[in-house]
Amino acid sequence: MTWTVATERFDSPDASALRRDYYDEVASRYWQRPATAEEIAEGLADDGADLLVPPTGQFVVGRCGSEAAGCAGLVLTEEAEAGTAELTRVYVRPAFRGTGGGGLLLAAVEEAAREYGVRLLRLDTRHDLVEARGLYAKHGYREVPAFHRRDPYAERWFAKEL
Repeated sequence: MTWTVATERFDSPDASALRRDYYDEVASRYWQRPATAEEIAEGLADDGADLLVPPTGQFVVGRCGSEAAGCAGLVLTEEAEAGTAELTRVYVRPAFRGTGGGGLLLAAVEEAAREYGVRLLRLDTRHDLVEARGLYAKHGYREVPAFHRRDPYAERWFAKEL
């Protein structure tokens, strides 16, 4: 199957389902048990996704064939004027991992970041999100010292010069 990646509103039906699946997976891994529907809803209620639209960001959805298979977001932080932004909500549904979609999602967000004048794209993640860390390293992101402490779940920080 062929992947396509396009900008999409974070609250479209496919994007919302992908964001829910993303949160379900990261929360379930963190708690080492299945997240409840209430926990997922609570986590999504005030997750900052409203920043994933111009002029504060962008959201992309990847499809494998016609099926929504992954997503990624760009957030223009306070440091955007200095050429720095954040990559966020990178997710590929398990059935589609290893098919090249993750790299296409990253490339789409990187291109959007360049269009905003971003020169450094950074992100945070956790130790247990091994697949994500491997994806970032494979596509040129390097581990860097912590650049913020506002997210209590952030354990590893990466950056890539565009």
